[in-house]
Amino acid sequence: MAASTDSFYLGFDFSTQQLKVVAVDGNLRVVHQDNVQFDSELPEFGTRGGVHIHADSLTVTSPVLMWVKALDLILGKMKNAGFDFSRVKALSGSGQQHGSVYWRKGTNQVLRDLHPGKSLHELLKGGFAVSDSPVWMDSSTTEQCQYLETAVGGAQRVADITGSRAYERFTGNQIAKIYKAQPEKYEDTERISLVSSFAASLFLGSYAAIDYSDGSGMNLMDIFSKQWADSCLEATAPHLEERLGAPVHSSAVLGLLSPYHVTRYGFPEDCKVVAFTGDNPGSLAGMRLQEGDIAVSLGTSDTVFLWIKEPRPTVEGHIFCNPVDRPSYMALICYKNGSLTRERIRNKCAGGSWEVFSSVLRTTPIGNDGNIGIYFDAMEITPSAVGVHRFDKENTKVAGFSAQGEIRALVEGQFLAKRVHAEKLGYKIIPGTRVLATGGASSNKDILQVLSDVFDAPVYTIDVANSACLGCGYRALQGLVAESGVSFAEAVRKAPEPQLAVTPTPGADKVFAPLLRRYAELEETVLQESKQ
Repeated sequence: MAASTDSFYLGFDFSTQQLKVVAVDGNLRVVHQDNVQFDSELPEFGTRGGVHIHADSLTVTSPVLMWVKALDLILGKMKNAGFDFSRVKALSGSGQQHGSVYWRKGTNQVLRDLHPGKSLHELLKGGFAVSDSPVWMDSSTTEQCQYLETAVGGAQRVADITGSRAYERFTGNQIAKIYKAQPEKYEDTERISLVSSFAASLFLGSYAAIDYSDGSGMNLMDIFSKQWADSCLEATAPHLEERLGAPVHSSAVLGLLSPYHVTRYGFPEDCKVVAFTGDNPGSLAGMRLQEGDIAVSLGTSDTVFLWIKEPRPTVEGHIFCNPVDRPSYMALICYKNGSLTRERIRNKCAGGSWEVFSSVLRTTPIGNDGNIGIYFDAMEITPSAVGVHRFDKENTKVAGFSAQGEIRALVEGQFLAKRVHAEKLGYKIIPGTRVLATGGASSNKDILQVLSDVFDAPVYTIDVANSACLGCGYRALQGLVAESGVSFAEAVRKAPEPQLAVTPTPGADKVFAPLLRRYAELEETVLQESKQ
C-alpha cells in the first residue's frame, strides 16, 4: 500500500439530523472529527429532527440549502480548529438514502464558476427547482408505487429488476410525484441527484454521477446491468435519463476537487473526489464486511446487512450493489420489532432486569424444547404482519410460555427470522463466515450467544460510532488504489479489527437446522392468517 501516513482522507456523512466528518490518516487512525447539528446550529431552517413533517403527516422534506450551509459551517469549523487541508489526498462521503435534489437549469455552470470569496449557500441560493427535498421518511407516494408495479408487471418484477419492490421513500416514486403534482418544477430541473451525489457535486464543482450502490435504492436502476431500467424510467417521468446522468461504480474517482475549495480552504490541487454513496452502503464499508459476513445492528429497529454473491430479490428486504466490491451485492433487511420488544419481555418476564434476562438465556435449553415464538408488537416490515404468536413443539398455537420459555422464545425467534430471511435473499453461510454485531444489545454476551448458535458462526463486536462516515474515509483511500486492482480488504487492512465475543455452542447447529425450517413455515402461516 502506497498510502503515506502523512496523508489524510476525509469521509463526510449527510445524515438526517446532522452533517458529520471524519479524517483518517494513511494508517486509518482517526485524526479529526466534527459535526453540525441541523436543528440547533441552523435554527433558521425550522427543522425538527432535521426534517419538516407536513400537515398530511405523510410528506417529509428537508431544505436543500440547510445541507449546503451545513457544509460551509463544518469546513469553517475545521479551518478554525487548524485542520491541515493541504494533506488531504482524497475525500468521499455518504448521504441519507432515498433523498433527492432537483438542480435548476443553469446551475451546473454556477457550480463551475463558484467564487471562493463567498459561501456556498450564498452562491447556490437560487440553484434548486425544488427547495425542500423529499427524504427517506416520506410515505406520500403510494399511488406512484402502485402505478410503477402495475406498469412494470408486479411487485416481484420490480424487485427482480431494481432489487426492491416499489417503496414510497424510493427516489423514482418521489420523482413521479413531483412530475405529476408540480410539472413546472420538473420542467425547470436540469439534473436530479441523490443526497449523496448532490453532496459530491458541491466538492466536485459540477454535477456528480450517482453511484451504483445508492442508485440501487431508487426503483430505477437494473442492479444486474447497472444501467437505468427503461421500463421503470418510462413509468416515472419523461426525459428522465438525461436528468439522472449515467451511474458509476462506487469506488470511481469522479475528478479533482473544485478550485473553489482549493482556494478557500487550502486543499491541494490534486485532491481527488471519490464517488459518494448511501449511508447504509457507507456503513457496510465502515464495518468492513467481507464476503460471507453478516452484520446485525441490534437497536430500536434491528437491521441486517449481508454480503451476497448471487442475489435473489424478493418483495421483502432490499438488494443493493455492493459499494466496495464491484461484482458483489449487499442486502439489507430491517425489522421494526427490535429493542423495544426485548425490553417489554424483560419487564414482563425478568422484573425489568437485564441480569435476570441474561441468566435465563444461560440456563434454559438451546432450542427452547421446540417452542417457537413470533413477536411482532408493531406491524413488522419483514414480513408484513402483527401480533404475538406462540407454538409448541407440535406446531400447535398456545396462549403462553413460562417466563423463562418466553425470554428464550423471543431471542431465538428474532434471530431465526433474521437467518431465514437472509437465506431467502441468497445469503449463504460459508467457512469463515463472521457475524458482526453492533448497536445497544450487542453489549449483552448472552443475547450474542443465541445469535452465534442460530447462525452457527462466531460473533464479533465492533465499535462503529459514525460507521458511514468512517467507511467513506476508508472508501476515499480505496478510490485512489481501486483501479490498480487493490481490493477494499487490502486497502483497509490497517483498520482496527473487530473483537471476538462468542463462538457457537457445540451441537447447536443440529438443534437449529429443523427449527429454521419450522420457523419459516410458521411465519408463513401467520402471514397468511393476517391476510384473511
